[in-house]
Amino acid sequence: MVSKKDKNAARIKRHTRVRAKISGTSERPRLAVYRSTNNISAQIIDDVKGITLVSASSYEKDFEVGGNKEAAKKVGKLVAERAIEKGITEVVFDRGGYLYHGRVSELADGAREGGLKF
Repeated sequence: MVSKKDKNAARIKRHTRVRAKISGTSERPRLAVYRSTNNISAQIIDDVKGITLVSASSYEKDFEVGGNKEAAKKVGKLVAERAIEKGITEVVFDRGGYLYHGRVSELADGAREGGLKF
């Protein structure tokens, strides 16, 4: 059985490899995903300036349950809505070292439905 510590270390290693290849700019910021056991969050980051432009997560008041696919899709739509308000339409997707499956893919689908392009 693989311990949680080993799984997270492998995820961080994968994320480091991905981050070596992608970066967010002012024209096309990075949509970064973080997935915990009970919640999911997303941030749109300008890596050149080192600032978070928009964020949304299932920690917010609107969510009763944050660890399921419906909540992930809702977070994706919410982050897209907030990004469009700030004039951001195109992003680079950063899955954070997680597999593009389940809650991560639902968040991406929600963001696309909300109007983001990636």
